[in-house]
Amino acid sequence: MQVNMLEAKSQLSRLVKAAIAGQEVVIASHGKAQVKLVPLAAESGLRHPGSLRAAIPHPGACDAAFSDSVDAEVSALMQG
Repeated sequence: MQVNMLEAKSQLSRLVKAAIAGQEVVIASHGKAQVKLVPLAAESGLRHPGSLRAAIPHPGACDAAFSDSVDAEVSALMQG
């Protein structure tokens, strides 16, 4: 469906619902198509609490990466 700017302004909710339902919605100015309303794709990624649980290393694994020698080197770098 193609609508003019004034109609799009007054009927935006209806046009958005039509686009979400899969209908092609084109907004025109002076009879010339300017934009097309399209629904956003579903966002991929986290949807459920705890879904990163397997990706987070065990807390002890992080502590093991910092030995006394690393602490001393960082301290020396920070002091100049």
